[in-house]
Amino acid sequence: MRTRGAAKNHLSKCARVCASVSYGGTILKIAVSGKGGVGKTTLSAFLVRWFAEQGKSVLAIDADPDANLAHALGIQNASQITPVSQMRELVAERTESVPGAYGGFFKLNPKVDDLPEKLSVRQGENIRLMVMGGIKKGGTGCVCPESVLLKNLVQHLILRRDEVVIMDMEAGIEHLGRGTSKFVDWLITVVEPGQRSVETASRIRELGRDIGLTRIGLVGNKVRNEQDRSFLRKVLGGQLILGFIPYDDLIIEADLQSQFAEKVSSQTRAALDRIVKNLLEAVETAGP
Repeated sequence: MRTRGAAKNHLSKCARVCASVSYGGTILKIAVSGKGGVGKTTLSAFLVRWFAEQGKSVLAIDADPDANLAHALGIQNASQITPVSQMRELVAERTESVPGAYGGFFKLNPKVDDLPEKLSVRQGENIRLMVMGGIKKGGTGCVCPESVLLKNLVQHLILRRDEVVIMDMEAGIEHLGRGTSKFVDWLITVVEPGQRSVETASRIRELGRDIGLTRIGLVGNKVRNEQDRSFLRKVLGGQLILGFIPYDDLIIEADLQSQFAEKVSSQTRAALDRIVKNLLEAVETAGP
């Protein structure tokens, strides 16, 4: 199937994470989203390492144009990884398009099922990383070969993979579409104490409900004290809060060193473990 390029970009400007987790005999898909800078990549990296430590095979996907997940995981030579969206020859081959050309005919359903194995970078025994990248163009964007390839790859990762898949993405969920969203079991939004972050979380919640995502939880990050927790509880009243991550200078230091935040405070470690525990309990309670 082919189409002409159109003025719409399937990649949005927010941040998300998708995780496919075998739990209770079922395959669980989790989407984590939030305003830029709230700490979603930190949470993504922790989820990758947490499931890997449980003996799971984990495929980590960085789908943010400002890719930082490789650095957050502490992968060596992270800046040398070429995003899929910048692999012009691969995009042209799979979409049957002309490299660098826009407005022509190209395939809407390119082959992508072999790409995770071919393009991922391995870290240790249980973790592999793919850097998707994004389409940065002026105006409103486009339906171009790069965006079509990435969208199909996202769909494959959510619908077909039988391993843990954690996807750190731009905020927003438009690129999922209704056909894919029904396979996402939980949407987690990371929010920090602040009105703009809360407003972004509310928009993400509305977008999620518009395409059928009803199991939605929140994680408060950079929480300094009980006043911050009370603020978030008040403005997010009635919504499921999975936990609060305290403000931690050690996380900032790890980010400056492009390392995984291994040496966090005991309070931070306990909070992160509690978030996963609360999530799995919510999954069990909600059922299939």
